[in-house]
Amino acid sequence: MTAQLSPKQLEVLEFIRRFMATHGVPPTRGEIALGLNLKSRQGIEQHLRALQSKGAIELVPEMSRGIRLRPEVSAAASLTVSENSGLDEDALPLLGRIAAGSPILASGNIEDRVKVDPTLFRPRAHFLLRVRGDSMKDADIQHGDLLAVHHTSEARNGQIVVARLGDEATVKYYRRAGHRVRLEPANAAYQAIEIDLRKQAFTIEGLAVGIIRTGMKKL
Repeated sequence: MTAQLSPKQLEVLEFIRRFMATHGVPPTRGEIALGLNLKSRQGIEQHLRALQSKGAIELVPEMSRGIRLRPEVSAAASLTVSENSGLDEDALPLLGRIAAGSPILASGNIEDRVKVDPTLFRPRAHFLLRVRGDSMKDADIQHGDLLAVHHTSEARNGQIVVARLGDEATVKYYRRAGHRVRLEPANAAYQAIEIDLRKQAFTIEGLAVGIIRTGMKKL
């Protein structure tokens, strides 16, 4: 794939891959809508065209099952949660709560490991973070999701970041103007966090590059 996929695009792509592995044929638009509980067929078409433009799939005109996975996507490993916490080169560390003052990948922060190919994400994922709360629900990042994160200290305006504010970590849209940073939620029920870099400690720990929806909402 040549471009970064949004969380929803990754979810659609993973559904297509799972469906083809199970049924041997690509899903129809209706089956994608039913499988992902989406009401808008127009929205599904937009996701599919975005996946095609980013090099993940090919759409065959005038075919109800005209979806073809690119070879490198077809070969990617499925997303499955590991049943143990043993080390594995194809597993990503899963972080629960981030301990105050400790490095992001300190052993005390890692609660499990998840069997997933890090190169499925662009840029590649370095760790997973269990999402708590619904402040990013309108960006389709839900409570209980596993957020795939690319470890970096740099971000562009408008990207979704994992940021550390003093003793707390949060997932928000990032915007910066001079010495002021604004961390914006994707839920109207929450207010943005305003930061003055001259007075407050602030660190970008990584960029959100995708989600794994586990269905485990009780934490």
